[in-house]
Formats: sequence, C-alpha cells, structure tokens
Amino acid sequence: MIRVLLVHDVRILRCALAALVEREPDMDIEAAPAKDAVRLARTRPTDVCVMDADVTARSRLHELAGLSRKGAARTAGPAPRLLVLVSQHCPGALRRALDAGARGFVCKDALPEQLVTGVRQVAAGERFVDNALAGTLLQASEVPLSERELTVLSAAAEGASVTEIARRLGLSTGTVRNYMSAITRKTGARNRVDAIRISQGAGWL
Repeated sequence: MIRVLLVHDVRILRCALAALVEREPDMDIEAAPAKDAVRLARTRPTDVCVMDADVTARSRLHELAGLSRKGAARTAGPAPRLLVLVSQHCPGALRRALDAGARGFVCKDALPEQLVTGVRQVAAGERFVDNALAGTLLQASEVPLSERELTVLSAAAEGASVTEIARRLGLSTGTVRNYMSAITRKTGARNRVDAIRISQGAGWL
C-alpha cells in the first residue's frame, strides 16, 4: 500500500484531489492544509507527499525536504518523497521545488491519471517529470536570484524592515541593503515593493 500525504490549503481542491487518489486500490490517502504538513509527515508513515508548488510557501517546501534528507529523525518510518503540482507558467515555483529536493513534477493541466502515475513512480524511488513541464523545467534554471537573495526578499515580503531582516539573518543592515539593491537590479524592479511583486508573479517566492 502506498501511503500518500496530500497537502493543499484550498479545501475544495484538497478534497477533490484526495477523492481522486483514494479511488486507487493500492493507495492510502491523508489530506491536510500546509500548516499541518510537517507534523503529519513526522508522525504518520508516509511514502509520498503531494503538494501544490504554486501556492505552498518556500519555507514549507524546505521543511518537508529536510525530513526527506533526514529520515533518521523521523519515528514513523521512511521519510516521504516529494511530488509537486506546478503550472506550466510558473518556472519559479518549479525552481523552488527542485531546490527542495522534489522527486516528481506533475503539470496542473494534466489528466488526473498523470498524478496517479507520478505517485506510483515516486513511491518506487524513481523520478517523474510530466512531459508538459519540459519547457518550464528549462526556464526554471533562469531564476536570477541567489538563495540568500531569495531569503532576504522573502522576509521583506512578510513586511520585515531592513533592521529586522538583518537581525533575523545575522547580517549587518548595510549587507541587507546591498542584497536589496542587487535584487532590485536583477529583477529589473523600480523598488523593493516592485521586486516583491515581480518575484511573486514569477513564482520565485
């Protein structure tokens, strides 16, 4: 039996996807919002964790990726492998999922059978990439911001000031300002707010 944890914050979509998966005789499904994902992944035996990369916070993806890399820290069995749902038009979200160590990628415009196939392949230890995402996968390598710049911009997007970001990341305020200047330049933005808007629209945050 393949044990699946399905994570989505939109209840109607979460229930619909769960109904799709639970029709399969070889799959056992648990569905939950993102805020409960890490706790359930730690306590419930899970083979595959399915998440919507377009709407799942970058930090949440990395938390689950940490479980995948540190399976020994879990008490309920092997660490879950990540399979993400992603739009063809959001290479930044796919990039985040790649960085988080996702093993499977299913296009959100695909037929439902693609999700089931992806779950089975990822559960078997294989990689799965929906053919419809081939072009998006190439674009995903073009994210212009470094990991540290994304961390700084994510904090700014949460409303943190330069001083708060510096304290949170253990940096000087001058260094944070330098990062913000680089971010603005790389994204072609007019200012910090514009850089956040551009980055969120591209799916980098």
